[in-house]
Amino acid sequence: MNQRTVMMTFLDTSLLSLMLFSCLNFAVSSSLYSSTCQLQKQFDLNGMNKPGDVIIGGIFRLHFFPAYPDLSFTSEPQQPTCYSFDIMGFRQAQTMAFAIDEINKNSNLLPNVTLGYSLYDNCVQLGIAFRAALTLVSGQEEQVTLEENCVGNPPVLGIVGDSSSTRTIAISTILSSYRVPLVSYFATCSCLSDRQKFPSFFRTIPSDAFQVNAMIQILKHFGWTWAGLLISDNDYGFHAARSFHSDLVPAGGGCLAYTEILPRVYDPAELERIVDVMRKSTARVVIVFASQSRMLNLMKEVVRQNVTGLQWIASEAWISVISLQMPQFMPYLGGTLGISIRRGEIPGLRDFLLQICPDLHHNNTHGNSMVNQFWEHTFQCRFAPPPAGWVEAGGELCTGQEVIENVETDFLDVSNLRPEYNVYKAVYALAYALDDMLQCEPGRGPFSNNTCAHLQRLEPWQLMHYLEKVNFTTKFGDRVSFDENGDALPIYDIMNWVWLPDGRTKVQRVGEVKRSAFKGEELTLDEDKIFWNFESKQPPWSVCSESCPPGTRMARKKGEPECCFDCVPCSEGKISNSTDSMECMSCPEDFWSSPQCDHCVPKKTEFLSYHEPLGICLTTTSLLGTCICGVVLGIFIHHHSTPIVRANNSELSFLLLVSLKFCFLCSLLFIGRPRLWTCQLRHAAFGISFVLCVSCILVKTMVVLAVFRASKPGGESSLKWFGAVQQRGTVLVLTSVQAAICTVWLVSASPVPHKNTQYHSDKIVYECAVGSTVGFAVLLGYIGLLAVLSCLLAFLARNLPDSFNEAKLITFSMLIFCAVWVAFVPAYISSPGKYADAVEVFAILASSFGLLMALFGPKCYIILLRPERNTKKAIMGRGSDT
Repeated sequence: MNQRTVMMTFLDTSLLSLMLFSCLNFAVSSSLYSSTCQLQKQFDLNGMNKPGDVIIGGIFRLHFFPAYPDLSFTSEPQQPTCYSFDIMGFRQAQTMAFAIDEINKNSNLLPNVTLGYSLYDNCVQLGIAFRAALTLVSGQEEQVTLEENCVGNPPVLGIVGDSSSTRTIAISTILSSYRVPLVSYFATCSCLSDRQKFPSFFRTIPSDAFQVNAMIQILKHFGWTWAGLLISDNDYGFHAARSFHSDLVPAGGGCLAYTEILPRVYDPAELERIVDVMRKSTARVVIVFASQSRMLNLMKEVVRQNVTGLQWIASEAWISVISLQMPQFMPYLGGTLGISIRRGEIPGLRDFLLQICPDLHHNNTHGNSMVNQFWEHTFQCRFAPPPAGWVEAGGELCTGQEVIENVETDFLDVSNLRPEYNVYKAVYALAYALDDMLQCEPGRGPFSNNTCAHLQRLEPWQLMHYLEKVNFTTKFGDRVSFDENGDALPIYDIMNWVWLPDGRTKVQRVGEVKRSAFKGEELTLDEDKIFWNFESKQPPWSVCSESCPPGTRMARKKGEPECCFDCVPCSEGKISNSTDSMECMSCPEDFWSSPQCDHCVPKKTEFLSYHEPLGICLTTTSLLGTCICGVVLGIFIHHHSTPIVRANNSELSFLLLVSLKFCFLCSLLFIGRPRLWTCQLRHAAFGISFVLCVSCILVKTMVVLAVFRASKPGGESSLKWFGAVQQRGTVLVLTSVQAAICTVWLVSASPVPHKNTQYHSDKIVYECAVGSTVGFAVLLGYIGLLAVLSCLLAFLARNLPDSFNEAKLITFSMLIFCAVWVAFVPAYISSPGKYADAVEVFAILASSFGLLMALFGPKCYIILLRPERNTKKAIMGRGSDT
């Protein structure tokens, strides 16, 4: 339907352009044979005119319908006849006449210049409006004498009109070719803002683009993200729909549940389908961009199906239509919000309207037929003979003001001037542009060679230059200027239909939306004044999907509009802290999502702490082992002279107890939050302490084997290698090797504290990174080497006589030691975080306790509980003293 409308407009425009070209071509051809051009036929147009130095044209809707004669092509075609007089359109035309009359009386604006006007009827038809436009730009003279040098002004310098976007598009397409300014007071199609296609078009009414933006602002204000759209099948409707579809979602205003085209004529089946779509939709808000007649047809079906509970949003085309404010419609349309043209005040207009008099003697000859038709329509009478009681004045018969005042009509109601106010601003815009043009100083003009325009020969394209720069303020306080697209600074009133208890309807202003040069679009609403036609007396709720709370994100439903979505909880480690988030944001490295996933919280920290049960148990065990070592050492010192203490080098026993004490204490370095010094010290202390411990055991084992060998014939020489000095030296050398390994490790790749987030995403595990795995492996390997060597030597001495039972104790202790550390390796590797430290501490404590109990348990038993066996005789009874 859109393509058909565009095609019809294009064909009408092309046809009339062809007619204009034919007329011009005929005029040129006639000039070859004659010095005059003669019009083939004058258009018979309804209108009004007034002479002046400069003429401004106007096109208004003065009738509603045309009647076209039959086209038989057997006789001369007759002109169409317009009928059904439009009072409000006539008032708009009279507003232009008043504005020109007011300008002529203003000595500060266009002094010494008299403005005139030529106003014609468009009869709500493109063809008739096009005829009016061609008549305005070409004139109505029956004969035009051709001269070599044409002088004088064109028939009109600019035109005010039209009231329809479709007609204005067609008219402006032709007028723009000749740069004739066209200032519309009612054409709102956003397509007319295209300066490439319509370079001479201006308007004092905001475009539909701003009207759509204004409605989007209202939708956003009330949180209505789900709305239906009804449009008419013309430029007005299609461009509005295009603007909604392109601007609604990016502006955050929501989505359209459906878009339907209202039929041009009453179509019960189609209307029933459209209303059924509205009734079944979950959208409670309905936006309508359509004319009065289409809206009336729609409401008939709405009433028939009794579809209530809808919030209507009206475009300026029908927000002020009285025929829709009927009692039968108010249960459905009550509470309607809509965009209305800015209301203005025009002082003196009412008095001007009261002075309208019929032209009894010159009914149609001077083109003022509209005045007489107004009187005929108002009083339903003819003017021949004149009515009684009229007073003849100046060749015309006029009534007193009380005659019009007593007529119940909206004609004189100037309290709600909206289209008229735009007409008023359009006339003044042309006047101010003309005034600026005539004030040009010679030699400083904007045209070629710095010339200025002259009153005797003005060109419409010259007026264009000044019209683009016009800037003035009306008496009502509104500033009028045009942007680069010919659009005025937009401002709309927001209207609300109030359904009063007595059944009457009141249309009240509840706010405004405007665009300023500095603040952008501003919406002002007085919500306390808005009437809501719902039981709750509150705004309705119209959404496709409820808003997603913080902690969730919006997941689009496939195949559905963007406003229809599911709310998906954010995954762990991600949050959304606002409503209707499209994505969840990842928390910073050291933070994690809260349980509600609406904010980030610091991650929990994990390490083997002194305050947790596991840490307390290990610490207690470590201190207990240290204390036992101290007790054993005290016992041995106290009984240092007894044979069992002196057996097998008591000095190594004391050193072994000290090393075991260090082993117990070094486990404490693995508990608590890792620090740099604890990380560096823990493994070094652990490695050196255990090497010292194992070295003592190794030397003890070697001494046992040496003594046993010396007890055999010829083996006395072996003892010289295992004297006290050699034993101390061996322990020192073996321990120094481990110290060297630790030093190289700490210098080359020292262990450092590390925040590990690999084990648990929501926790930070503090641990000591070993730095060099090779260094750690060499440290453990060296301990293991000495332990295995001690175990093998002790194993070789397992069959020694009972007098040398120290070897059995060493064998048993080293088996425990090796078993613990063999089990440690896989357990350590598989344990995450603090449990790895706990495994290492457990291994240290277990092996230390194993050595302590296996090596010193039996001796302490004898010393404390069986002292009779702690004698040289008892020991010698089992063999020689070692």
